[in-house]
Amino acid sequence: MEVSKRDLQAHDEHHIHGERHFLARVSDYLGEFVYGGIDGAITTFAVVAGAAGAGLESSIVIILGFANLIADGFSMSVGSFLSKKSEIQNYNKHKKIEYWEVENIPEKEREEIREIYAAKGFKGELLDQVVATITADKDRWVDVMMKEELEMAEESKSPFAMGLITFLSFIIMGFVPLIIYVIDFLGNIEVQLFTVSSFLTGLTFVGIGYLKSLVTNTGKIRSIFETLILGGAAATLSYYVGYFLERLIS
Repeated sequence: MEVSKRDLQAHDEHHIHGERHFLARVSDYLGEFVYGGIDGAITTFAVVAGAAGAGLESSIVIILGFANLIADGFSMSVGSFLSKKSEIQNYNKHKKIEYWEVENIPEKEREEIREIYAAKGFKGELLDQVVATITADKDRWVDVMMKEELEMAEESKSPFAMGLITFLSFIIMGFVPLIIYVIDFLGNIEVQLFTVSSFLTGLTFVGIGYLKSLVTNTGKIRSIFETLILGGAAATLSYYVGYFLERLIS
């Protein structure tokens, strides 16, 4: 059975469209992964730094670190979930209002469509055609009012997926500063634990900073540098807080 050139072209176009759709969906959630990872790495490393400044044992560092991982990770994921859910609910609420207005006060809504497109430069017969085309379909009419009048776009991201990705990213990246402490607790190795933790966390900041540059469309070096500076500043502050509090209490 021969396959025509048109069939091959259609298959290729379908494949390319599928890849683009997949990449678009990935990029939709990449930002949530990046910011969850930044928060996880910075806050957990700050806890580790504070404990190191106070000279606490590995077991205590692990307890404090994992308590931070679970509590803060869950809190942040719940915040992301509720925030995205509230956006969807707010959009749906205003959409119901627009449907009611289109059904009950259509002349007023039709005049608003006319004003919107007149402001865009449409006039005369062309403006009449645009208004007639848009208002001929109730769903299209409401969609235009949502975008043009209220400047609201329908949210395509799942609140549950946003919360889950935030939690997983927070846990994964936030675990990095604790890795060497867990290894030491299990096998009692002879290394400078905080130094190794700082090095591993620094590498994590570099990776997250690079991903952040893709999300924000900024320079890679700048994004990496900013992430390193913020993480280092938080850890330094926590280290000296732990250092001085330990001496004050002692």
